[in-house]
Amino acid sequence: MWNWDFAIKIFPEIFAALKITVTATFAGFFLALFLGMFLTIGSRSSLKPVAYGSKGFVEFIRSTPLLVQLYFIFYVLPQAGLSLSPLTAGIMGLGIHYSTYLSEVYRSGIEAIPQGQWEAAKALNFSPWQVWAKIIIPQAVPPVIPVMGNYLITMFKETPLLSAITLVEILQTAKIIGSHSFRYLEGFTIVGLLFLLLSYPCSVMIRRLEMRMTKSVR
Repeated sequence: MWNWDFAIKIFPEIFAALKITVTATFAGFFLALFLGMFLTIGSRSSLKPVAYGSKGFVEFIRSTPLLVQLYFIFYVLPQAGLSLSPLTAGIMGLGIHYSTYLSEVYRSGIEAIPQGQWEAAKALNFSPWQVWAKIIIPQAVPPVIPVMGNYLITMFKETPLLSAITLVEILQTAKIIGSHSFRYLEGFTIVGLLFLLLSYPCSVMIRRLEMRMTKSVR
């Protein structure tokens, strides 16, 4: 059933679509990093509307499927006058969805900081910006980097959902090739291998980073 000539023929087309997959993953991840930190700080705000709003947003996004959120961004927002390209909508969907998970990761890192650090910063009369930028974030983020890396891999494997909003990434490319040639084995196999070749090295690097950080803590 496997046809090497056909596999070699379609590989460049699928590989070219990999740029879209990687772009959506990393752009969405960086958006999630910044928005997640914003949500974490907001949830700890002394202003109750900000704190409750941040917590409510996190719970709402975490409790609804990513696919529904993608449909809303791409198909519903244009009715309100905000039309986005499939790639932009996909990046926003991934970034917003995973920012709520990263906000919980940030929260766990922040809560692990001894209370004495906060009291020392208050005693030194640091501004809120100085407390977060110079004391809290530098201590809270490094221990949770491995967990954040795991979410990056998860985001990468969730990019096929973006085909639902007409974004032609590697899986959608394989589907299109299959619909034209009625051959799916080669295309889907190549897609699976590409996901493996990118995901596995990242997972190995994350495990090594986690081991190194564990040793440094000891």
